[in-house]
Amino acid sequence: MYPRRFARVRPTGRISDAGKLIVGPKAPVIDCRVIDYSPGGACLEISGQTKVPNRFELLHGGTKKRCRVVWVAGRRLGVAF
Repeated sequence: MYPRRFARVRPTGRISDAGKLIVGPKAPVIDCRVIDYSPGGACLEISGQTKVPNRFELLHGGTKKRCRVVWVAGRRLGVAF
């Protein structure tokens, strides 16, 4: 595990819920698992070897958030809202 480069600004909540990445109106929806969620971003795990663009919308818990990819580690990625 790598040391954190920054201190968390807001508390997070570790969860393991299903989510969906909405890439565009004609692109297929990408299934994901939400690992960690905070008001400023989330940690997601993508199923399969799907290529994820740098910007997309995350549908999770009945809300839709615009996301920007901050880091990628294998099938996991961190996003900022």
